[in-house]
Amino acid sequence: MTDTLKVTKISKSKIDQVDFSKLAFGTVFTDHMFVCEYKNGAWQTPEILPYGPLQMDPSAKVFHYGQAVFEGMKAYKDDNGDVFMFRPEENFNRINKSSERLAMPAFDKAYFFDGLNTLLNLDKDWIKSGENNSLYIRPFVIATENGVSASPATEYKFIIICAPAQAYYSGEVRVLFADHYSRSADGGVGFAKAAGNYAAQFYPTELAKEKGYNQVVWTDANSHEYLEEAGTMNVFFRVHDTLLTAPTSDRILDGITRKSLIELARSQGITVEVRPVKVSEIVEAAENGSLKEMFGAGTAAVISPISGFTHKDKKFDLPKPEDAYATKLKKQLTELQANRADDPFGWRYEVPALEV
Repeated sequence: MTDTLKVTKISKSKIDQVDFSKLAFGTVFTDHMFVCEYKNGAWQTPEILPYGPLQMDPSAKVFHYGQAVFEGMKAYKDDNGDVFMFRPEENFNRINKSSERLAMPAFDKAYFFDGLNTLLNLDKDWIKSGENNSLYIRPFVIATENGVSASPATEYKFIIICAPAQAYYSGEVRVLFADHYSRSADGGVGFAKAAGNYAAQFYPTELAKEKGYNQVVWTDANSHEYLEEAGTMNVFFRVHDTLLTAPTSDRILDGITRKSLIELARSQGITVEVRPVKVSEIVEAAENGSLKEMFGAGTAAVISPISGFTHKDKKFDLPKPEDAYATKLKKQLTELQANRADDPFGWRYEVPALEV
């Protein structure tokens, strides 16, 4: 730990009140949270506090101009009780990249890792071992300066909260290819994990759900000819035995699960093409039977297989191949993350045991 990290522990844990067999994703939170304030041009002394409400002025700029970014991470516990994270430096780099795009200050790396390591040691009992169990970690930054002038804030809070998690999606996922609404545009903030990106896609997603779909697969804003993301996830298509996925850009999030799956698949001898993917190409592949799989990829669900899609009122059901890449890659990645398999890539980060 840094000498400046202040820790205030809870008097009594609430963990005994939690039924870990019936967790709704992101609704139950651990005992502590990490908080660091930015003011006078610098990040102040970071603290770990009992989890609880924040007191903010109604004029705080996050409420009026949307300066808010976040990350999604996970911690895992192996059968020996050791705790691991998956590529946390990628999350640290990305939250600072997102912050820069929204004119927010970069966070300190030592504060980030010391805070995470200490927080995970304090709330270690909330991380359960075993398949599908993890601790979801949500770092986020919000503008807290008071005032409604349209300008970047001069004060912020960097906060980390944690929620015990199990499997994110269950059942079949059917999607609708977007042909009107867009998630992001050239020159915009689509590559950043900005809160407003997600708020803007809720409405078209709700319209899709009213029609019986779980998610929208977003297309490019200019022509709606190219497939880009699936809901809040990156998206992959298996045509014959080749995996296709769109390249990252200022419209598409540089997903950590996405880049890990690309490298993992290639290490297994699977051909991966990172290139623009046309709607017409995937529709044609579905029609001629060469589209074998579609799946979303992201931190929360890792991989979420897609059972069918609709484009312009034409519905397609996907086969369920016995050699599904989604099943194979998810198993390999989750076993690596949870220290149940070797890590030839150096992605796994062991959280040091600390006396706190």
